[in-house]
Amino acid sequence: MLLLITDTSGKDGFVGLVRAGEGAEPDKVEVIEEVPVAGGTFSAQLVPQIAALLRKHGFLKTDIDAFVVVAGPGSFTGLRVGLAAVKALGEILQKPIVPVSLLEVLARYGHMNAAGNDSVRPVTFRYAVALDASRKEAFVGQYEIVMASKTSYSFKCIAESLLDMQSLARLVESGASRWIATPDRAIADALRERLGTSKQHAIWDHVERPRSAEIAGVGWDKLRAGETVSPEHLEANYLRHSDAEIFGKPAPGS
Repeated sequence: MLLLITDTSGKDGFVGLVRAGEGAEPDKVEVIEEVPVAGGTFSAQLVPQIAALLRKHGFLKTDIDAFVVVAGPGSFTGLRVGLAAVKALGEILQKPIVPVSLLEVLARYGHMNAAGNDSVRPVTFRYAVALDASRKEAFVGQYEIVMASKTSYSFKCIAESLLDMQSLARLVESGASRWIATPDRAIADALRERLGTSKQHAIWDHVERPRSAEIAGVGWDKLRAGETVSPEHLEANYLRHSDAEIFGKPAPGS
């Protein structure tokens, strides 16, 4: 299958073309190409970049089998533009749309860390992942993995939320999360300031922000499980209220 991947949740974004489920390995995803879309140009460049990427590799829009789109958390403007483009294409082409959380994609790395643990099986890991939300806050996902073996596990989301750095550090201090993984230096540095030396091992910052391959992997799993939405039900997962909601004046008499 040919998957179109879009991520406009950050300061910069990208679109990618991915083949999935082809050949002898049904779980395998293969990135054909990923191209960047500069922040501030999403509304003007996203659709042209998609068209150019398809044309470069000899595909038509009708060749797309499904759309995998990062639905959040992240930038209000970026997410609105990205989801609007996917909604329009999904409606025109009548192809399935798979929304994914960037926190969930990042959290999937956790099972690799858990799989490397030599503890007696089964073993349960609770951990968190965090992405910089600016304003000294973080988009945080809390997850649990139960490892039956190094290749067999169950994975579930406990919660996704917006936390300040003190609350994020408290997840480790309280034992609610065994570790916190983040690709963002600002979060890792802030946690190191708040956690004592005995907790430094709980900060994992040797991870990268997910790209097309990782997003496609989670999206492909969801697509096969039937976790798709129609264009009219595709919604952004902002986690944070907009500035208008935060700073807007209350209505008279409220």
